[in-house]
Amino acid sequence: MKLSKESAVEHAKTDLAGRLSKTADEISIKSVKDEEFRDMSLGATATGEVAAQMISYGWRIVLAADGKEYEYRGDKYQLRLVGFNGQNHLVIG
Repeated sequence: MKLSKESAVEHAKTDLAGRLSKTADEISIKSVKDEEFRDMSLGATATGEVAAQMISYGWRIVLAADGKEYEYRGDKYQLRLVGFNGQNHLVIG
């Protein structure tokens, strides 16, 4: 699946809504920015994963629900949730 910035945001909203037992309409978009990341895991390596050490370009997506912010990182090939319950998660990839 190839992602665009817009589809990455929609997937992130759907994923977060599922994790929080909410609807996607209850998730707000705080910011979406183009970003340069330090490795191929977008600087959000999941447990047990190894990432190639080369600069990759994608998006930093910050969503909010119930007064708390959640960070996703994506590019055209993957979407990751950063630091959710203390761990990074590969959502799409």
